[in-house]
Amino acid sequence: MRDEYIREAQKVIPDPNILINVISRRVKQLRRGSRPLVESLEKLSPEDVALREVIEGKISYELHTA
Repeated sequence: MRDEYIREAQKVIPDPNILINVISRRVKQLRRGSRPLVESLEKLSPEDVALREVIEGKISYELHTA
């Protein structure tokens, strides 16, 4: 994973636990064949694609309280 992507994603989702959960769930989706929501001229890892999606506001999250 690229450090600059992690830093930028942390500006969008500042809680590291939530960021890890969002990224890991999206990486699983990408590895199962989901199409990326961002375009890139270079080949990115699923982790970097997921981070870019967060940075660009393509994916978000909701917190549910019990």
